Amino acid sequence: MLKLSILFFFLIPTVLLSQELNCRVIINAQAIQSSDPSTISEMEVAFSEFLNNTKWTSDQFKVEERINCNIVLTLTDASDPALGQYQASVQVLSSRPVYNTNHETILLNFGDRDWVFGYVNSQPIIYNENSFIDNLSSLLSYYALVIIGLDYDSFGRLRGEPYFNLAWRVVTNAQNTGFIGWDQFNSIRNRYWLVENLLNAQMKPIREASYQYHLQGMDHFLENPEEARKMISESIQKVLKVNQARPRSILTISFLDAKTDELSKIFSKGDPSLRKRTYNMLVNIDATKRSDFAEMIK
Repeated sequence: MLKLSILFFFLIPTVLLSQELNCRVIINAQAIQSSDPSTISEMEVAFSEFLNNTKWTSDQFKVEERINCNIVLTLTDASDPALGQYQASVQVLSSRPVYNTNHETILLNFGDRDWVFGYVNSQPIIYNENSFIDNLSSLLSYYALVIIGLDYDSFGRLRGEPYFNLAWRVVTNAQNTGFIGWDQFNSIRNRYWLVENLLNAQMKPIREASYQYHLQGMDHFLENPEEARKMISESIQKVLKVNQARPRSILTISFLDAKTDELSKIFSKGDPSLRKRTYNMLVNIDATKRSDFAEMIK
């Protein structure tokens, strides 16, 4: 009987579960003459392991459901590796798959020029939602939570709210530390304002637009491209209305930075009147991208 039980156990199909993120960290240290390549490699591994091994939500993720993201740090010459002190300009990208395709659609494409942090080999990186530990932990945790929140928003209306609230807690815990990027004063396009926009009631139509764009638009593109284009165009109308109330907000800019190339391709085909209407809305939101959207009206 025991042998049968053991055999039955091994015959049960197992589902491999994982954490939420599949994040790759790349560090460019060309500006630092004295940097040790092994230290940079160790940083890449440590940062990636922290992001990918921390349990950020109470949900269960299959390995293939992990959220793909890249964080690219370009260290500046103000860094001092000998003291374990670094400054960097950082690009954060995340994406999610489009249903029934091999295509990944970008959710976040955000530049942050204000990374200042300390790191020495084998330094523990710890997330504590209730207190500030160090700036590196806060920076990585903040973007992990924003990435997860944006992903959840794309699958359900305003489902990312709990993670934006946690990101806001990271901001408030870091505000009195003297590190740049955590308050509303040094820039209108920093970490403070990004999560402020994500939680601001006036900006919520952009988050609702994300749900419509992705779940009602992109995920149905293969089966019904014209209906998908209509849903996507309607989502742009929501973004336009927000932009009219709060012109050039960081969330609006971030939305278009993530979607410009994709939108240009989507509306290079289809109903001419819908293409023209969508083009007009997009250049109304951001006239500097007029040439990027030119393919839509050819």
